[in-house]
Amino acid sequence: MNMTTGRRGIVWKTPDITADGLKMFACIVMLIQTVGIAVIEKGLIHLDQYTQESLNQAMSQDSRLMTLAGIGSIMQLIGGMAIPVFAFLLVEGFRNTSDYKKYLITMVITALVSEIPYDLAIRGKIWDFSSQNAMITMCICLVMLKCLDLFKETSGFTGGMLKVLILIAAIVWVSIFRAEYGLCIVLLVFVFYVFETRNVLKTVLGCIISLMYVTGPIAFYGIWCYTGERKNRINKYVYYAFYPLHLLVLGVIANYIL
Repeated sequence: MNMTTGRRGIVWKTPDITADGLKMFACIVMLIQTVGIAVIEKGLIHLDQYTQESLNQAMSQDSRLMTLAGIGSIMQLIGGMAIPVFAFLLVEGFRNTSDYKKYLITMVITALVSEIPYDLAIRGKIWDFSSQNAMITMCICLVMLKCLDLFKETSGFTGGMLKVLILIAAIVWVSIFRAEYGLCIVLLVFVFYVFETRNVLKTVLGCIISLMYVTGPIAFYGIWCYTGERKNRINKYVYYAFYPLHLLVLGVIANYIL
């Protein structure tokens, strides 16, 4: 554990968290969120059949419905903690990868494979164009990182303007694709990359951006405790597979079993 001495000689201990630990944490809270959306809201409450007014009226007459809605909302809030972690890990992966093309291709394949499971779990349909899965956002961010890296030696006003233009382009693309968590993840990835060595500023800006999903700032405790160790106890491809698989399983449960 890392240890720091505070006022009055009090020793504060912080855990050593590896990339593997961050990945497991993000997957767990993402799973909790998807259960809340797919199983509780879509499968049990059938939220799509209600307007906000009719839902409020139904909850006032049915305590079970009110309890389920409350649980579903809490589970979605918990899921907000995964967003900064995934953005941070993407930047770490980009900085440490020995093969950018392979990294990008793997992400693109995962995004394509995940789209139908995402639509089934989140939209209750086999195919839906109203939004795209979060891996699309991650792919766009990975391209943004490559562009930022190409101009990293360009300083001054020109360098600043190039960074801003690259950021705007990424925001435009996630908006066109209607990719999940698009704006939040793009901004976080940009901050994590551009302010890599300025930990306090990076954390403050990241926490502010993460407030889009309320609980996001909580995840910065784990990011702050990150040791930089990237030794995986679980094969990295298991994490890639987890995203479409958990969506598929929960989508099937919500739409065909409940």
